Amino acid sequence: MFRFIIPIVVWFLLDLYAFFGLRTITAKWSPLAAQTTHIFYWGVDILILAIILYFGYIGKFEQGPSKNVGWVLSMIVISIVPKLIVVAVLGLEDVGRGMAGLFTFGQKIFGFSEPKDFIPERRTFVSQIAFGIAAIPFLGLLYGSIKGKYDYRVHRVRLKFKDLPDAFDGFRITQLSDIHSGSLDDLDAVKRGIELANKQESDLLVFTGDFVNNRADELDEWLEHFGSLKARFGKYSILGNHDYGDYVKWPSLDAKRQNMEKLLQHQKQMGFKMLLNSHTRIEKDGQSIVLAGVENWGNRRGFAKYGDLSKALHGVKNEEFTILLSHDPSHWDEVTLKTENLVHLTLSGHTHGMQFGVEIPGFKWSPSQYVYPRWAGVYAAQDRHLYVNRGFGFLGYPGRVGILPEITVLELFKG
Repeated sequence: MFRFIIPIVVWFLLDLYAFFGLRTITAKWSPLAAQTTHIFYWGVDILILAIILYFGYIGKFEQGPSKNVGWVLSMIVISIVPKLIVVAVLGLEDVGRGMAGLFTFGQKIFGFSEPKDFIPERRTFVSQIAFGIAAIPFLGLLYGSIKGKYDYRVHRVRLKFKDLPDAFDGFRITQLSDIHSGSLDDLDAVKRGIELANKQESDLLVFTGDFVNNRADELDEWLEHFGSLKARFGKYSILGNHDYGDYVKWPSLDAKRQNMEKLLQHQKQMGFKMLLNSHTRIEKDGQSIVLAGVENWGNRRGFAKYGDLSKALHGVKNEEFTILLSHDPSHWDEVTLKTENLVHLTLSGHTHGMQFGVEIPGFKWSPSQYVYPRWAGVYAAQDRHLYVNRGFGFLGYPGRVGILPEITVLELFKG
């Protein structure tokens, strides 16, 4: 419980400062309207605080991301982010008020004037501007929690490779990533996403990691639904960093091992063939391409390096056209580009585009780009391509603003 004290104090001070701005706006309202607004303002915060303390007391946060914790985080984000904007705007005004006060104080010291008030009152229109600007992210985050997280979008990508076997000219691959089944809370919406993926009628379907948040039993209620995904040449998957159960406490190593075994069994039940530092060949009309998969490998702190690319490509000839499934896009820069084997196309996920950003034709931005230089879409270097999927599900904040859930359709052409 003590770990919550400092954040709660900071949150209260943030709320109190923003409240001063709200009080400036309501000063000329009727007493009933002003009082009702003030009660609502503090009532929402007290409710969120009570929920946080409840989950903290029963230890839910120690069990890793869940639907309930996700909604708590959603309320926290929706509450705090707009207030940070209000505080920033009011803070700038208060700096100006403070400087004006110092100037007025100097005038009094030197006898130039005898002012009644040293510091001018906060201006109503500035507070109105602050809350008006804050309303934009508030409404965006609210929409992202209600609608955006299931607003699936199909991204179609056409890639040309001069050494693609003729039989695979026009070959279509559907990529899904980061389902995070433990966070999903709307069966009908998820079924629409699955149906949309199947409507693409691709030749191959691949999943690039993070079927769960932490525990294999998160998938229990979803087996039939994700098992209905289909493709002519089969379904293949790899593990993401959350699939290993590394972020929760287990009663024993054996319990963690059993969890992994159950997850692998679930993948088999859904019809996925797993590529764990291994490869297979997809054959068509007497020709083939290599499909390889590595276990999770991340170059950032907290992400284990289970992946072994040399093992995954053992026995693969350099002239063979190769597609690699690798959950974390940092693996592409740190390992794949440096390997002797020519890996023509790597498919990754992991970043989610941080579930927040802006994407319009010709421009995209997300805080994710300051952590992962390759965070969404197509990248190319040294005759090799990387595609980073924005993710099918969500984690932590149960919503998406600007960076919407993705179903990728990659079309391979010879040229």
